[in-house]
Amino acid sequence: MTNPSLLILAGDGIGPEVMTEVRKVIDWYGAKRDLAFDVSEDLVGGCAYDAHGTPLTDETMAKAQEADAVLLGAVGGPAYDDLDFSLKPERGLLRLRKEMDLYANLRPAQCFDALADFSSLKADIVGGLDIMIVRELTSGVYFGEPRGIHKEGNERVGINTQRYTESEIARVARSAFELARKRDNKVCSMEKANVMESGVLWRQVVTEIHAAEYPDVELSHMYADAGAMQLTRWPKQFDVIVTDNLFGDLLSDLAAMLTGSLGMLPSASLGAPMANGRPKALYEPVHGSAPDITGQGKANPIACILSFAMALRYSFDKGDEATRLEQAVEAVLADGLRTADLIGEEGRDPVSTSEMGDAIVAKLDASL
Repeated sequence: MTNPSLLILAGDGIGPEVMTEVRKVIDWYGAKRDLAFDVSEDLVGGCAYDAHGTPLTDETMAKAQEADAVLLGAVGGPAYDDLDFSLKPERGLLRLRKEMDLYANLRPAQCFDALADFSSLKADIVGGLDIMIVRELTSGVYFGEPRGIHKEGNERVGINTQRYTESEIARVARSAFELARKRDNKVCSMEKANVMESGVLWRQVVTEIHAAEYPDVELSHMYADAGAMQLTRWPKQFDVIVTDNLFGDLLSDLAAMLTGSLGMLPSASLGAPMANGRPKALYEPVHGSAPDITGQGKANPIACILSFAMALRYSFDKGDEATRLEQAVEAVLADGLRTADLIGEEGRDPVSTSEMGDAIVAKLDASL
């Protein structure tokens, strides 16, 4: 029996640093839990441009299509700001999402008890928070045509088109309902049906899918702007939120800050099942490449490590092992270990990127 395959694309900035800590965790599972992966590595983003003149080669794209899962670090940096739009590091990530057809972006927002006071909201509002935002990722206003900047008379006009087909809405709705069945069985669908025809269709299709296939799941609807307000008022009223590409981008970043730090948050982008039954999948931390702290040992590896935990759960059917890893992270935080982004005004000395990774592996050892 062959091991499942995992393609690592560490990328730019702090990507390689946090991925080094993920490799420690991967190696631990191979050595201690008889859960080995065939791991390969390649380039994406600015480092791929430096080596090959493109942010993602066709060869790397082919590897991603064949892998059981892709784990990505981060892309981008100021060194690439002046590149043509088609060559910017972020185009490599967008190509992966589009060509792998990763239409469902899962962004959990979980506040560990040890970090409840680190949030900008009161601890009783965010303590124990555990919600999942499911963002449609391959359509909507970021991909719709026509788009561009052109002249009308004496002034420039920028155009982006919000476009959704009912099949695009239906498949991401199904992803949200399936997730809800494994959680608290509640879905809130967010759009702007009061002012946008695409929102009207979104609400209609989600309602139809619910009635026909998931009547056991509690469904509610909310306008996206009201949803933003409710996320900051009482976020624990939600379980799974499903929404479109643009609103999902905004709402998931808002939800991210409820937990206190972008350095804590993983994500998964899932597509249709492959021949082996596993969904095509890419896992990545929500944070960026953080060029201002690159190479200083200050990066928080937890988001990338938790992204691997999501891979264990959603790509490899190892939910118990994913929980083991998440509990190891929680235990380290409960012990008071903090990377620089989690220090705040507490005055304690931060641990380095590698020290945090080592501490998590030690907690995994302690779990046996």
